[in-house]
Amino acid sequence: MESALLIVLMAEAREISNPELKERYGISLTGASRIKLNNAGYVKSEKVGRPFVHVLDDKGWKRVHQELNFDSPKAKTLGAALRALHDNLRERVLKADAYQTFGEMFSRAASVPDDDLEVAAPIPDDDDLDMRIRKVYDSLAPHPGAWLKHADVRGKLGDVPGEALDEAFRLLSQAEDVEMMPESNQKTLTDEDRRIAVRVGGQDTHLIAIGTR
Repeated sequence: MESALLIVLMAEAREISNPELKERYGISLTGASRIKLNNAGYVKSEKVGRPFVHVLDDKGWKRVHQELNFDSPKAKTLGAALRALHDNLRERVLKADAYQTFGEMFSRAASVPDDDLEVAAPIPDDDDLDMRIRKVYDSLAPHPGAWLKHADVRGKLGDVPGEALDEAFRLLSQAEDVEMMPESNQKTLTDEDRRIAVRVGGQDTHLIAIGTR
């Protein structure tokens, strides 16, 4: 069960609450499973209001690159993991125009020589990354100028090295149609929110709005 939950969190690649897990996949991360994954350092969980909110931690990202045990009598959880992967591949990978079809995606993956698997992906240039951040923002924001957490936007760009994203957000803060500000309720900030804060005007910012002008 825990392996399947890791896959769901990997597919979401963002903070997600138990109510949303329940609504989207019919599962939740509670009790012994939450404690086990928290203690292993695979998942960060914290209460935001009444529900717990979960996100895959650094050790968790490393763990999902290794072989996982999916032997479980709870087919419902396993089905949720498969559905999470399928939905997010359709909604995020294909729509990003990296591939046109699943067949194309998997055929390309199968043709990659083993010697090339550990070669780091090239860092996109500033203009390309600026455009990708703007596209992600547009896909998440209910309207132009809406405030989003840096972490939510960055969570959709997991293939980009952290250092490149840090610089891209710093450069983006200088754009005329972009505003960044601190989270007013500092108690809601996670360690990750604080780590990726963008320094603007002498203060750490955690929220971004694009299309403000």
